[in-house]
Amino acid sequence: MDSFVDGHGYLAACTAGLPTHGTLAAMRADLAEWEHAGSSPVRYGALVEEGRALFAAIVGVPADRVATGSQTSAMTAVVASALPDGAQVLVPEGDFSSIVFPFLAQGHRGVTVRSVPLADLASAITADTALVAWSAVQSATGTVVDSDAVVAAARAAGARTLCDLTQAAGVLPVSAAPFDVTVTHAYKWLCAPRGVAFMTVSQTAQDWLRPTQAGWYAGADVWSSCYGPDMRLADDARRFDVSPAWQAWPGAVAALRHVASLDMASVWRHGAGLADQLADALGSARQGQAVTTVPDPSGERLAALTAAGITASGRAGRLRLAFHHWNDVSDVDAVARVLVPTLAR
Repeated sequence: MDSFVDGHGYLAACTAGLPTHGTLAAMRADLAEWEHAGSSPVRYGALVEEGRALFAAIVGVPADRVATGSQTSAMTAVVASALPDGAQVLVPEGDFSSIVFPFLAQGHRGVTVRSVPLADLASAITADTALVAWSAVQSATGTVVDSDAVVAAARAAGARTLCDLTQAAGVLPVSAAPFDVTVTHAYKWLCAPRGVAFMTVSQTAQDWLRPTQAGWYAGADVWSSCYGPDMRLADDARRFDVSPAWQAWPGAVAALRHVASLDMASVWRHGAGLADQLADALGSARQGQAVTTVPDPSGERLAALTAAGITASGRAGRLRLAFHHWNDVSDVDAVARVLVPTLAR
């Protein structure tokens, strides 16, 4: 907790994480360099490579399997564009639009998207399923998906897999290795500035994906790839890189250094344990996850928390409360004091 700014009363890591003191220092130093004409694209490039390696370690894959970018939807669009005409994509009902819309946007060439209840995702995979796309942790509810079961069913049916780790990496122990592709934005539980995202690509996925966003940063040698017409792309996942949002990377690397030093099992126990304590205080069932939700169709409960100086979020008619590094039992007590009277009503 001491590594972060004071986050008491902030229960919205699932919306945006808070910075470490190291992240703030790195970003301020970068602004000072820019102010004095000291910014260097080469230095930013070195930060991107360090960030790539740190993220690879966090999700358990080699660094040459990691591509960098700025948005998960753009990375998902690379996968969507590589599907054959008429392909069927399976997604859970109500999953985040960044891993749904890119496939719907391919409807002009016959790509179809089939939505099923989350609990039925693995059993709904058939021989007609070309790809299954889902979030390891659901954005609206915090539900942790049995991704092992989905991967096993997909492999048995010959379907490819895309898993969004945005709501998982940084709080839940995860490995990107079992999936064909993963996408992750780092500004939530990883606590990086917005504008840094990662895609992991298996060796087999690299063979069928097309680098449709290829630019100078996807070149085998970045600084020799600034001008055409010749194109020689990197022979690993870097061929899917896009030009980095430079100013986001100093803070992101500082955040990733911190995350890489932690034991994710302990991080998960901390967050999920506080959420379960809140469930006990509210008289509801424990959910065993770092995000707990309460029905709030009118937004009354979110408004009451906001008035009490507590930051939470509302999604899909529910109040969403996320517990992360900076939270402790005092946050549980503060939320309970506000919510218990509303539940009694």
